[in-house]
Amino acid sequence: MKLHYKGKYDLKPESLPHGEHMPGAVKFKEASDMKQLSLIANGMSVIITILLIILAFIRCRFYMKEEYWQILFGCLIPLLTLFPHELLHAVCFKKDVYLYTNLSQGVLFVVGPETMSKGRFIFMSLLPNIVFGIVPYIIGMVCPRLVFLLVFGALATGMGAGDYYNVFNAVTQMPKGARTYLYQFNSYWYMPEE
Repeated sequence: MKLHYKGKYDLKPESLPHGEHMPGAVKFKEASDMKQLSLIANGMSVIITILLIILAFIRCRFYMKEEYWQILFGCLIPLLTLFPHELLHAVCFKKDVYLYTNLSQGVLFVVGPETMSKGRFIFMSLLPNIVFGIVPYIIGMVCPRLVFLLVFGALATGMGAGDYYNVFNAVTQMPKGARTYLYQFNSYWYMPEE
């Protein structure tokens, strides 16, 4: 994997690096632009985070009353994982991968022009959410005195909503043996030739 930092994303899908369309490629049924994706991901994020915070409160409500600093700390840590989150996506690529930002639009992402198997695409999408969200959350649920891990895990898991959306699309739309790739803003799947 070779990471290229491309700087601020100009919100123009045609500026994203991409390969050629594969024969028989099928466009995913997904958000048509960044604004629509943002609405879907933000809605999912709020729902996921609220559910996880409710469960965390039920599990460690007695400790939350005493540990305000842990709650504050747990709220701040996810901000420090924004770039590492994208780097974990990036390490799942085998070739060139490009990192873009546009923090005023709430955009931070990596793209690569290579194709991926369904399994690798799902793993790539979930890896940072497992490392920064699900694992800390589970540890916090097992050890409820670690309130900051519960808060951090809940927020970091919710922040991965766009990744869960991609996984849902891959699971429900890609047949067995299919490969996927990004072309401009949209994902496509195709069946490789034997």
